[in-house]
Amino acid sequence: MYGRYTQDLGTFAKDEAARLRLQQEQGDDGTPQARRPSELLEYSQSRCAPRCAQKWMYGGLDTNVLLQYLAWVTYPTVLITFSAGFTQILAPQAVGSGIPEMKTILRGVVLKEYLTLKTFVAKVIGLTCALGSGMPLGKEGPFVHIASMCAALLSRFLSFFGGIYENEARNTEMLAAACAVGVGCCFAAPIGGVLFSIEVTSTFFAVRNYWRGFFAATFSAFIFRVLAVWIKDEETITALFKTRFRLDFPFDLQELPAFAVIGIASGFGGALFVYLNRKIVQFMRRQKTINRFLMKKRLLFPALVTLLISTLTFPPGFGQFMAGQLTQKDTLVTLFDNQTWSKREPSDEFEYIGILEAWRNPRSNVFVTLVVFILMKVGASCPGWPRPVPGSPFCWAGAAFGRLVGESMAAWFPDGIHTDSNTYRIVPGGYAVVGAAALSGAVTHTVSTAVIVFELTGQISHILPVMIAVILANAVAQSLQPSLYDSIIRIKKLPYLPELGWGHHEKYNVRVEDIMVRDIPYVSLNCKYRDLQQVLHSTKMKSLALVDSAESMILLGSIEREQVGALLSQQLHPQRRLQALRQRARASFEDGHRLSEASINTEASSFAPTRSGSRKPLKPALKRVPSAPTNSPPGESVPCAHHGTPPMSPC
Repeated sequence: MYGRYTQDLGTFAKDEAARLRLQQEQGDDGTPQARRPSELLEYSQSRCAPRCAQKWMYGGLDTNVLLQYLAWVTYPTVLITFSAGFTQILAPQAVGSGIPEMKTILRGVVLKEYLTLKTFVAKVIGLTCALGSGMPLGKEGPFVHIASMCAALLSRFLSFFGGIYENEARNTEMLAAACAVGVGCCFAAPIGGVLFSIEVTSTFFAVRNYWRGFFAATFSAFIFRVLAVWIKDEETITALFKTRFRLDFPFDLQELPAFAVIGIASGFGGALFVYLNRKIVQFMRRQKTINRFLMKKRLLFPALVTLLISTLTFPPGFGQFMAGQLTQKDTLVTLFDNQTWSKREPSDEFEYIGILEAWRNPRSNVFVTLVVFILMKVGASCPGWPRPVPGSPFCWAGAAFGRLVGESMAAWFPDGIHTDSNTYRIVPGGYAVVGAAALSGAVTHTVSTAVIVFELTGQISHILPVMIAVILANAVAQSLQPSLYDSIIRIKKLPYLPELGWGHHEKYNVRVEDIMVRDIPYVSLNCKYRDLQQVLHSTKMKSLALVDSAESMILLGSIEREQVGALLSQQLHPQRRLQALRQRARASFEDGHRLSEASINTEASSFAPTRSGSRKPLKPALKRVPSAPTNSPPGESVPCAHHGTPPMSPC
């Protein structure tokens, strides 16, 4: 069942197995025949190995090397150029991974035009072309962005039927679940997808949203794998990269130091990857000549990078030293293979069958091929990030590095590490699984990559080595560099507060008052028009703070500068002024009419007979002179109401 790694039962069983193997290898005429181990049958006879268009064009032109080269480099260059041009024209927000922006959005920052339908179309079409090109671009980040856009568009559609979907808290929960869906359907790993979304995108995760994320991620992974069965690529729902490691004795305890070395080395490698990526982007932005050239020739840079990578991976050329003809899926399938590729004896050599043929090179051994492959993937991924296409690098280099350590261990211990007189040969594929999880966790600063790897391979036999390597890789990487997503947030200068790493404990003593800006223009409720104009002319800020009063300085909210200008133009427009004057004149006319009626009533009541003999003088209405009272003594004068002169004589 486990091929050459089956447990030996004794000397007789070893000799008998060797004799039977020799008989199978030699036919009746004594000529050797190729061996086909049982572990490789699923790869060589796989129903899910369709040839991509690039390999089809390359294989059809085998009579001319020059035509093969042109077909090999033209196909990815055209797709990458189309992807870059389409996204730049339709929606530049679709460029890049998508996880850094989602981290910023889930922190409460509004990024306009990032979760729109136009960006969704640009992301889907651009990602399809970018992945079809065969370049070292991953899909976990773009899938998170696509799922988030689906959630946002669905919330907007359902808001027409129910107002609850307009709630900001509900939208945040929808986006958090969408991030889990993006990772879950990408790797068919619902559990790891939910945990990855919590670690990467959320600082404070609502527990009530936990089951929603699992529900959505499970259905997305189920549909993703069911589609493979419906299109006849799989017979049933299985792991995406199924492995067949032995379960009775997966590894020896003495191999744990080797797994720990993989974790520590992956931590340093992940930090180096993040550092090189940030420095390359900063160098390109700092150089004005390069920056000006990239701004004018937006499509030339991705085309040149794709042309260079395609030239290096050309199979008859330098690509023969790095298995350049393998696709991304085939690369991981071969790296997770549980056969040993290196020689154990001068007369013993592994027969490369099927897609494993790409790793054999008569001019070099498997160690040189793996080293060149690792350097190529790291070198192609670092300058690949600034390319204006939707995508993010996938750490095949981690699996290759783990495979390199596993092959080295198999070469150093050809008969395995002896334990109680039993021999268990080393499984290099297990080292590849450990390396892939460790480097991915080091780059992203997550531990959930271990769970994703378990769901990808369908086995948990190496759960202890994987967890040890991932934890050590995270410890080393977090002490040296921020995560890849935090680094991109810094490069793009998004409004996001990154986590404080090790060695920055003094920043915990920094208070808000030490970094806050105190002289901020504001608008109070009792400010005058002159104060408002002074604020608008003294600053160019897009938003103005609204406070209760200048004495209390209680913040009530904020108002946009454009809204203030619109309100002022609405209130102080010439037509508005004329309308206000007309309303004021009409109001004054109505008040005067009411006062005239009151004066007439007052004069009529003054001639009415009084009950008593004495009568008090009434106040004049509308500055009119009242009639002289009958009880006024003779010679007494009445004040003149028209001139306001002192009472000397009658007017």
